[in-house]
Amino acid sequence: MKILYISPENTVGTLSLWKKAHEKRGNQCDFVTLYPTRHDYDSGYCLNLPLISANSFYLKFRHKYYQYHKGSEGSFKDKEGFPPVWKPNSYLEKQYFRFRDWLWHFKIEKAIKELDLLNYDIFHIEWGLGFYRDGRFVQKLAKMGKHIVCGYHGQDLRIRGVIEEIDRVSSLNVTSELDLLEKHPNIKYLFLPFDTNKYDPNFELNDPIRICHGPTNRHFKGSETIIPICEKIANEENIEFVLIEDKSIAEAMKIKQSCDILIDQVHNRGGWGYGMNSVEAMSMGLVCLTELIPKYEEFIPDHPFVNVKGDTLFLTLKELVRNRNRIRNLKKKSREWVVKYHDLYNTANTLYHYYEELKWI
Repeated sequence: MKILYISPENTVGTLSLWKKAHEKRGNQCDFVTLYPTRHDYDSGYCLNLPLISANSFYLKFRHKYYQYHKGSEGSFKDKEGFPPVWKPNSYLEKQYFRFRDWLWHFKIEKAIKELDLLNYDIFHIEWGLGFYRDGRFVQKLAKMGKHIVCGYHGQDLRIRGVIEEIDRVSSLNVTSELDLLEKHPNIKYLFLPFDTNKYDPNFELNDPIRICHGPTNRHFKGSETIIPICEKIANEENIEFVLIEDKSIAEAMKIKQSCDILIDQVHNRGGWGYGMNSVEAMSMGLVCLTELIPKYEEFIPDHPFVNVKGDTLFLTLKELVRNRNRIRNLKKKSREWVVKYHDLYNTANTLYHYYEELKWI
């Protein structure tokens, strides 16, 4: 069986993990990306397309544009609908995407031919996007009888919405974001895959205890709440606070691995609960603090997280750093839990179960 992933970028290296999992089962797996990742992850076959990027200038410009059309929240504003549906906000935006699709098609069509991209059995359309905003490539796949999976990761569904032409022909939709189960009538859950053998866990505590916070986006992580609280506790207790920001992946992982506690997020602005930041940390043997709503606690009742909110973080964290035995126990439980639910091959078993339900294998 041949499996192809198409994604704007290999954001946190997940595409490389899926490739490893599929190949472990004897299948061929490749991935194509639209632009290089901001970090050091493999971009697979990268088309390096213009007019799309993960650089800060592009993202700021896009946010300003959406502020004009959507109000002060701009590109952070959730979209209504079940599922939310993408529509251009203006005639100018509509023409922009038409022009971009035309400009891109020279590189895309060449790659389709040279890489024989139609010769796969299952196509994973990450971010529910594909090559073109008008969905023409995915529609072509559907007419050829190919199996189509759409993977949604958060802002793609919350803020942008589905591309109708793609959503209509997708037989399987998957997500690792629990809140997205309430935003689409036909979507299944997959725990984020991770190579849990990548890091050797450390269950010993530093002296002083090291607490870290590593936001990729300060707004979504609630960093304006987290950072001052951590700095205040660092002045009152025997702890060291480390802010991990603007580092290479290798640097960030080395710093994280030297810590005891990670604070993931509060306020649930970028989705509920936790993401790859916590998964990586737990595999290293860190204790993770994050905000979990009651629905999330019901969904993962045996979780090892320390549940916090913006207004409880200070006292909860202060109590935690005074209880070294509790930290040691949570470190071990975190490692055990992340292997059970997020190990790459365990997650792949769930995906292949979905394939089997659709009689694709």
